[in-house]
Amino acid sequence: MSGTGWSIKLYHAADEAIWVLRLNCCWLGFTLLGGVLFGIGPASLAAYSLARRRTFGESFHIVPAFTTAFRREFRRGTLLGLPLAAAAIVLIGNYLLFASLGQKATLPRLGSLLALVALGVITAYLLPMAVHFDLGVRELLPKASLIALARPASSVILLFVALSIAYVSVRFPVFGILLAGGAWIQLDTWLCLRFFAENEARLHLKGNS
Repeated sequence: MSGTGWSIKLYHAADEAIWVLRLNCCWLGFTLLGGVLFGIGPASLAAYSLARRRTFGESFHIVPAFTTAFRREFRRGTLLGLPLAAAAIVLIGNYLLFASLGQKATLPRLGSLLALVALGVITAYLLPMAVHFDLGVRELLPKASLIALARPASSVILLFVALSIAYVSVRFPVFGILLAGGAWIQLDTWLCLRFFAENEARLHLKGNS
């Protein structure tokens, strides 16, 4: 029984690793297909859409499903992805500039870093929210910002997971190339779907009280 149990767990672990690898490859491939700047938004929404379906136990062929999702989300993904990418580029540029100025620019450097972290946390909620709820592009940023502020413990968990994946990617570059993006997308989706469900349940209880 014990051997059978371990073999089943090993099978599921291998299956998840292969899924993450395939998701990562599709995400990177379609991002490059869109010229990076115009590809990262639609590719990210497509990846999150498939990660959501995977979380709910759906079975599908990833390449045709990703292609369909990429085409469907191209406009919305571009509208979401370009401003987020532009903001990240500006904040990273500011951080590097202030870092080069030494101690006299410590405060603006830390301010840029905090703003970059805040942008990352909000984006971690925004992308799963975009594929889970029927919301317009203009509604997503305020709602994602609100839930990030309203659920600090959840935001810390997301930040910890992101930093852990980043740390492992730096220590093991092969992991970073082959698995990091897909692992983050799947974990972020899995966690956020649970955070959303908990938040809706809490709001429902308040509404009935």
